[in-house]
Amino acid sequence: MLGNFSYHNPTKLYFGDDSLSFLKDEMKNYGQNILLVYGGGSVKKNGLYDEITAILKECGKTVAEVAGVMPNPTVEKLREGVKIARESKADFILAVGGGSVCDYSKAVSVSVHCDDDPWEKYYIRFEEPDCEIVPVGCILTMAGTGSEMNGGAVITNHEQHLKIGHVFGDDVMPKFSILNPKYTMTLPKYQMTAGIYDIMNHICEQYFSGEDDNTSDYISEGLMRSLIHSSRIAVNDPQDYEARSNIMWTATWALNTLVSRGKSTDWMVHMLGQSVGAYTDATHGMTLAAVSLPYYRYIMPYGLKKFARFASQVWGISAEGKTDEQLANEGLEAMESWMKELGLVMKISELGATEDMIEGIADGTIILNGGYKVLDRDEVVEILKASM
Repeated sequence: MLGNFSYHNPTKLYFGDDSLSFLKDEMKNYGQNILLVYGGGSVKKNGLYDEITAILKECGKTVAEVAGVMPNPTVEKLREGVKIARESKADFILAVGGGSVCDYSKAVSVSVHCDDDPWEKYYIRFEEPDCEIVPVGCILTMAGTGSEMNGGAVITNHEQHLKIGHVFGDDVMPKFSILNPKYTMTLPKYQMTAGIYDIMNHICEQYFSGEDDNTSDYISEGLMRSLIHSSRIAVNDPQDYEARSNIMWTATWALNTLVSRGKSTDWMVHMLGQSVGAYTDATHGMTLAAVSLPYYRYIMPYGLKKFARFASQVWGISAEGKTDEQLANEGLEAMESWMKELGLVMKISELGATEDMIEGIADGTIILNGGYKVLDRDEVVEILKASM
């Protein structure tokens, strides 16, 4: 491994079908006023809301709520949550839901005591918090984003056609996260498979960079093989606890910064996908799926050896008698077959993107320089057109 790095992750995890029982102990560590944040109401239908509020009541907590957090949380919703948190004098934010709810809660946490407009401060100027941060805990109901063990918070501004993520530091990471795989089993197949691809792409974004013999790459290959195996089981039997638990655990380790150590990392698929999402409001994992293969086929010549390794080590394709280019292409073909097997969206046009949006999507795509090829705007447009 080349270079120097530090590694620290302060989030405590409780994993398994009895993990909610630890919420009561954790609540002893925080103040009186709890802001309970959740999404569209499924937590009420499946009984989880009642279980959580009963525990909070038993702990003697005062509870305010932010309901209706959407899959791509907006800046308007962020401002609403900040207002409620201030009015309730929130001491702690408890996020119950998927990655969007966790992301949103972290964005609220850094904004409650901030005098500036949070969109301008954190998402346009990319400044770090210089105010009191309200601590966050997560109860996860969807596997995919890894938001339960990182500092990321993505917010969408529809007026500006921007969807931007800010990765905050240790102080913003959840203090604890509760991961019960059973909570993910009521998700529709579309959401489950979108989450699976989000996991896969998180790993790929970190894997497809660098040329050194890096331990992080070996870990990534094992995570990807596990995910591919479990995803095939889960698609055929969504109630398979072992498969769903492995997917949930892989999601956490895919984006808690472990496999990025010693890596430059890419993240251009996310930049492309998030810009598509800003125009279409489509499900995050599906936007990634729709732009991935055109992007990887475009950059493959610049990172040929890693793409060849991806084919052999992740997909089990024999290298015998093949050039690196042939092997690399077979790897991407295997990935495409798996994506279609899962039922993922393969074109941005299926998500509502139109030809007249391409220029605007390109304008909203942030260019990063950690991958094998630093794109220019014309190349972004070319990849988006290939994604149609």
